[in-house]
Order: sequence, then structure tokens, then C-alpha cells
Amino acid sequence: MPQSTPGAIKASSFTLLALIAFAANSVLCRLALGQQAIDAANFTLLRLLSGALVLMLILLLRHHSRKKSHRQNSPPVRSQAGSWLAASYLFGYAIAFSYAYNSLDTATGALILFGSVQLTMISVSLCRGERLRPAEWLGLILAFGGFVYLSLPGLTTPALQGFVLMTLAGIAWGGYTLKGKGSRDPLADTAYNFGRTLPWLLAMIIAGVVLTLLSSNEASLFKQLWQQISAKGIVLAIASGGLASGIGYSLWYQALTSLSTSQAASVQLLVPVLAAFGGILFVDEPISLRLVLAAALILGGIALTVGAKNKPATAT
Repeated sequence: MPQSTPGAIKASSFTLLALIAFAANSVLCRLALGQQAIDAANFTLLRLLSGALVLMLILLLRHHSRKKSHRQNSPPVRSQAGSWLAASYLFGYAIAFSYAYNSLDTATGALILFGSVQLTMISVSLCRGERLRPAEWLGLILAFGGFVYLSLPGLTTPALQGFVLMTLAGIAWGGYTLKGKGSRDPLADTAYNFGRTLPWLLAMIIAGVVLTLLSSNEASLFKQLWQQISAKGIVLAIASGGLASGIGYSLWYQALTSLSTSQAASVQLLVPVLAAFGGILFVDEPISLRLVLAAALILGGIALTVGAKNKPATAT
């Protein structure tokens, strides 16, 4: 059924805020990793830990507020929120993304990531028996075409390792997004998903220590990466985790309650456009005709895909 006007405005607001957070997160990650302010492993560790701490704090404050308002019958913080599978997707995305950007430039990495996200989500949707309407297919093609057009000028031949890692990151993020489709409490689910990455982080730390001890080469790449950390890198990682990732992913799970799979896949292609315009506003980068045309294609494609919501696809 079509949403009411207030409901549609609320859903659109959550979606836009989440996409802005994604764009901000991309900038923070590139600043930290691109300028070698911190290594990929420590960035991932601090990013997920800070996200978990911020979200748990917000969750406890919400519970306290509800308890104070209602005094009795206040629902407890749900320990069963989120899932281990979603947490595994989240960790897989975060670690693969961080290491991939050690060998990929920004444009190439973004194209691989968002392309694999869209292909993953649409493939799963089709396998589940969802049938896309012609308008949805056209919208997806236009949006993806606009994204490729925006990315192509900066593309270089990707390193095989970086290509594989970023593809895995995109698949994992697609899986994490699909897990959020049925979320009834986006904040709690996101908080516990971040919290459930702790065993993965511990395993990563243990693996790092073991491999470092076993390494006989003092100049080994792994050891260099783990030793590379600065105050700036720490701040960027915490900002990425606590703000752009933690809060942004909560907003995304909230937005997913109002988006179909095809819509969720297509709107994420707007993130590179937001990041590009952010560069124009905050870094004084010049605007180009290519950016304007690509933005028009992406926005037009998203409008077609989202517009098809009023005529939901049928299942086979």
C-alpha cells in the first residue's frame, strides 16, 4: 500500500540522512587510510568498537528515558536484538573494505563496491522470486549507468587483491542490508550487530599477534600495517565508527522498513554523488558537466525505481 504523506516524508528523511552518513564515512575512511594515518586492521578495530560503544550508550539512554516516562512496564533492552549473521556481514564488510583501499584508488574502489552491492541485492531478490517491473529495471540501469559514467574518468586497472577484497566487501554489505529488511528495532539491532563483532575483532587481534611473532621478516607488510597508527588516524576511525557508521547504519536499518530490495539497491548509488558534491562544498573542488549529467542519470533512475513502489512487484 502507498505510504501516507507524513510516512513518506519520514522514510525519505531517514534514507537521505543514512546516505549522507555513508558519504561522510567514505570521506573519513579515505582520509585515514589514504593518508596512511592508521593501518587497516587498527582502523577496523577502532571503527567497530567505537560504533558499538556509542550505540550501546544511546540504547541505554533510550531505555532509561522510557523507564522514567512510563515508570512501569518499560520494555528491557533486548539482548536478542540483531543477529550473529548480520554481525558477521558487518565485520566482513569493514575489514575487507579497509584492506582493499590499500591497493585501490577511490574511483575504482567505489565502482567495485557499489556495483557488487547492487548486483548482490538484485540477485538475491530475483532468487527469492521477486519480479521487477520494467520501470524498476529501467531505473536500475539508468542509475548504475550514471554511476559508471561518473566513475570511469578516474578508473585504473585494479590490483587483483584489491578487486577481490572490495567485491567481498560489497557482497557483505549487500547481505547486511538484506538482513535489515525485517528490523523492528533498528537502533537495538544495529547496536547488537556492532557488539557481536567483538569475537571477530578478538580473532583478528590474535591472528595479528601470531603472524607477527611467526614472521622472520622485520619488513613484512602485515607487521608494517599493524605498527602504523597516529592520533589523527585514531580520531578519524572513532568518528567513522561512532558517528558515520554506528548512527548512520541505524538510520539505514530504519529506512529499510520502507524500501523494497530494488529501491535499497538503487538509492545507494547516490552516495558517490553526495560525496562528490561534498568535495565541491567543503574542499573547493570544481564542479564539472560530467558530475551534473551523472547526477541527473542517477537521480532519474532512483526516481523511477522508487516510484514503482506504488505498484509492488508480484512473486512467482
